[in-house]
Amino acid sequence: MRIVIAGAGAVGTHLAKLLSRERHDIVLLDENPGRLETIGADFDLMTLASSPLSITGLREAGTPKADLFIGVTPDEAHNMTCCMLAHKLGAKRTVARVDSEEYTLPDNAEFFRSVGIDSIIYPEMLAGQEIMSNIRRSWARQWWEVHGGALIMVGVKVRTGARVLNIPLRELCTADAPYHVVAIKRDGDTIIPHGDDSLLHGDMVYFMTTPMYTHYIREQVGKADYPDVHNVIIMGGGDTTLQALRNMPDDLHAKIIEASEERCRQLNDLLGDRRHILVIHGDGRDVDLLRDEGAHTAQAFAALTGSAETNILACLTAKRLGVHKTVARIENADYAGMAENLDIGSIINKRTFAAGHIYKMMLKADVTNVKCLTVANADVAEFTAAEGSKVTRHQVKDLNLPSTTTLGGLVRDGRGYLIGGATQIKAGDTVMAFCIDNSIKKLEKFFN
Repeated sequence: MRIVIAGAGAVGTHLAKLLSRERHDIVLLDENPGRLETIGADFDLMTLASSPLSITGLREAGTPKADLFIGVTPDEAHNMTCCMLAHKLGAKRTVARVDSEEYTLPDNAEFFRSVGIDSIIYPEMLAGQEIMSNIRRSWARQWWEVHGGALIMVGVKVRTGARVLNIPLRELCTADAPYHVVAIKRDGDTIIPHGDDSLLHGDMVYFMTTPMYTHYIREQVGKADYPDVHNVIIMGGGDTTLQALRNMPDDLHAKIIEASEERCRQLNDLLGDRRHILVIHGDGRDVDLLRDEGAHTAQAFAALTGSAETNILACLTAKRLGVHKTVARIENADYAGMAENLDIGSIINKRTFAAGHIYKMMLKADVTNVKCLTVANADVAEFTAAEGSKVTRHQVKDLNLPSTTTLGGLVRDGRGYLIGGATQIKAGDTVMAFCIDNSIKKLEKFFN
């Protein structure tokens, strides 16, 4: 597949590296040659120093023959304009990164398609939704609901004392068990487990279950004593924070600590009269300020500034003050690994949302959603089984699925079911698949 990426910032560079590993024909375009110097030498892709608004530059990048054109410069107007130009030049599909929630509304999708923009992505909005989902559950590191919660994937760090430790999975995840273990992150590696494997202290474990059994999992992993979240402190008042607050339920109360006095005023105007949100001018790293604002009684703390180092230090401070649940925004992959080793908690990386959106557009199978997991180096995808597809012809145990994938559950007629070896998938079923080592493309042929 030929892919042209306009913008060599954090998102564009991340996508270029990710997609080049899958042997796609990648051209990375940016008007600043300095941003292109390192990536061109280290990865199998082409770079071109040119404005994404230059028709000559777009032609030179091979846009007329592109299967996918991605506009991810820092300027949303440039992204939309270069996608329109790319469409006119012959690019088959285009996607533009924007900074406006209005552009993501379903009612506007047809308008954008009519002007040559096939898809819109607003990473801050997706990150805000993820942050609030993680904040609400102090005991879980990751939480993802499928089809309105018919199925749930939950990631939990297990420790000594958990009832699920040191038991072979063939005994733990029997045919009538209320959950499946679909993946384990251990010592930096993500593995698809088998019957002989056991869960060990310190593992990051990904469970697939249905809504009625999430409390059971919470007890089994030794997190029953973790408090429910009612009060949260958020450090940083940027767009990601604003999107998180717009997804916050009314039974939660939040204090926002923002260093810029002008931004504090903007937030107060944007949030209106929501009385359960208080904006405070100050430095979230100030221990005395955190104590004064009740950090020791808060159940959750989120550090969402643009600095990974600041966010990590702030979360460590909050943990020292007794906060159970911490969330850190970390865009640098190297810092993500450090944060995981420091046991920060949930890690949010906006680039992974963009990557999931792009993957969805690249797959030929019917895929509702793709989620790239920051700390697991893995992807979770919702496939819909097509009539006559390979996945519907045999029981799961006889499908010869790639060893780097596992099918955790399916949704049929609005109801969630766990998948076992004897499960027979039917056409129209939505199947939740966990994939490591970029194996999502290998799996899609089973669902076409």
